[in-house]
Amino acid sequence: MLYDAYEMHRSMMAGASALANFGAGLLQNPANPFAYFGGGAIIGSALEVFAHASATRGKPAFGLTHTTIDGREVAVTEEIVTRLPFGQLKRFRREGVENSPKLLIVAPMSGHYATLLRGTVERMLPSCEVYITDWRDARLVPVSAGRFDLDDYIDYLIAFLEAIGPGAHMLAVCQPSVPSYAAAALMSADGHPCRPKSLTMMGGPVDTREAPTAVNTLATERPHAWFEQNAIATVPMTYPGAGRRVYPGFLQLAGFMSMNLGNHMISHWEMFKHLVQGDGQGAEQTKDFYDEYRAVCDMTAEFYLQTVKLVFQTHALPKGEMTHRGRLVDPAAITDIALLAIEGERDDISGLGQTKAALTLATALPDNKKKYLMAENVGHYGIFNGSKWRNRIAPVVEEWIAANG
Repeated sequence: MLYDAYEMHRSMMAGASALANFGAGLLQNPANPFAYFGGGAIIGSALEVFAHASATRGKPAFGLTHTTIDGREVAVTEEIVTRLPFGQLKRFRREGVENSPKLLIVAPMSGHYATLLRGTVERMLPSCEVYITDWRDARLVPVSAGRFDLDDYIDYLIAFLEAIGPGAHMLAVCQPSVPSYAAAALMSADGHPCRPKSLTMMGGPVDTREAPTAVNTLATERPHAWFEQNAIATVPMTYPGAGRRVYPGFLQLAGFMSMNLGNHMISHWEMFKHLVQGDGQGAEQTKDFYDEYRAVCDMTAEFYLQTVKLVFQTHALPKGEMTHRGRLVDPAAITDIALLAIEGERDDISGLGQTKAALTLATALPDNKKKYLMAENVGHYGIFNGSKWRNRIAPVVEEWIAANG
């Protein structure tokens, strides 16, 4: 019922958005004399803000067509290396460039598409042969494809590393720090030839007992059954995944928006002022951000519930109790994978110390294979996107990859 109600509301808002967009265009058209009288610019700008906020969104494109290497512009094309039911391994091929470090960027499966890491990919393209985990919207996966949980997620990471081949590096952003760390431990224990040379974890919830945030508190103050009863819905019949139990992306987005509702309201007010003043460029920057931020996808119920339980409620990994298909995940098995933990000083999703805990758990790894970076005045999003990521954090990642290649 929840998902059906949302779909009905979404359909109505899509129509309202289209009408508002038409009205905004009419009132902002310089050929319309009424646009210059009676507050036409103000009303048109308000309609445009509403139209943008209520528009429906699909999966965005990466849109990365070129990069610059040693002052030379190089063409970039996307290709699918491996395709599995719940995700694919995407490669960004740089024309005529070989022998660069291979980097697998593990995108979070947390309600947003992998394109949320567009800035991360773009910044690493000049120095690395970049691959990314392009997860699929669970509502588009037929029930016949089976289930997908945290164990499957780890299996996918191992399969992707095998597809890339020996010598790759991994960079996990936020949520996938835990399954990436588990995959590294399992592959190390097996002496797997395709285990990563290095693993960089950025703002990841490895041990959420450290500096708990509002996200962590929400997961611990309610029993597991509450999440199963209140956060899970059934995909409607209008989608290929009809009948699949999921954690809807719109619920995740609503949670993130409510955490910083004041900031989001200010952003839209600033967009409105830019439009009234005729500053289209200033308004477009805000629009571009929300086009990506509001593009959400669903997660399978089993993956979401297992993650809530093991990562946020029972703290299985730091307690040494995490298993993968009945096999214990032992961080002490990591002996030659260089670990880099990066945290943002102002991160309100993964608190300080949660990612750093990964270095402590790897008891058999030499100290010269461990590195920690606390990025000052950086929030969660700024760890992997924006000027602070490009200028202060990415160079550290590149140096770590080069030092452990």
